[in-house]
Amino acid sequence: MRWHSLFALGIAATLAAAPTEAQDSRPGIGVLSFENGGSYGLESEDYSAFEVGIQQMLITELSVNTDLRLVDRGRIQEVLREIELAASGKVDANTAAEIGKIVGAKYMIMGGFIDWYADLRFDARIVEVETGEIMQAKSVRGSRQDMFDMVVELADLVTRGAELEPLSKSLMNERKEIKLSEDAVRLYTKGVFYQDRGDNERAIELFSQVTREFPAYTPAQEALSQLQR
Repeated sequence: MRWHSLFALGIAATLAAAPTEAQDSRPGIGVLSFENGGSYGLESEDYSAFEVGIQQMLITELSVNTDLRLVDRGRIQEVLREIELAASGKVDANTAAEIGKIVGAKYMIMGGFIDWYADLRFDARIVEVETGEIMQAKSVRGSRQDMFDMVVELADLVTRGAELEPLSKSLMNERKEIKLSEDAVRLYTKGVFYQDRGDNERAIELFSQVTREFPAYTPAQEALSQLQR
């Protein structure tokens, strides 16, 4: 297939262009977009936003742990575009491992969700890049109104499943104390969705609303700052 040659080119380009990451000895983790496994109860746009928004939220929660190095979501999107998988998002464990080699990750996280009229489940599979094998599968289930808490819990399960040092108890408690409503999560994920589509005006509007109503959620502030530069 064509993407094999692209992988080879990508690996060479990565090694040449990213010496800083090569010198970082922390285990690298890449998170792929979350697949909609068949959800009902919201508009289709909401679920399209969840696919990339939950991906970004999980990256954020994992990055709170300074013992881990998170691959920027933009890097992963770039590789997916090169192998022409960005539109479909269909990635198996072997392909995830090849992407991980390009972006310098030790582990890749493949995720999915099912929302059945607010009964929500997140699933994550941890792919070991060196072997291409799924080493662990983790799931959390709860109400849609508890989405943020579920992402925090999933980040902890993924870290432990990869046999990495978990977040300290004090930091974990801090994350749990953040009260982010379902509405805020939906606004934030839509902001990520519109930013990906290049509609920065709409993304700024959505991130601004999150920061006004939930100022404690700094990722929305950071996303807004980047767009307003």
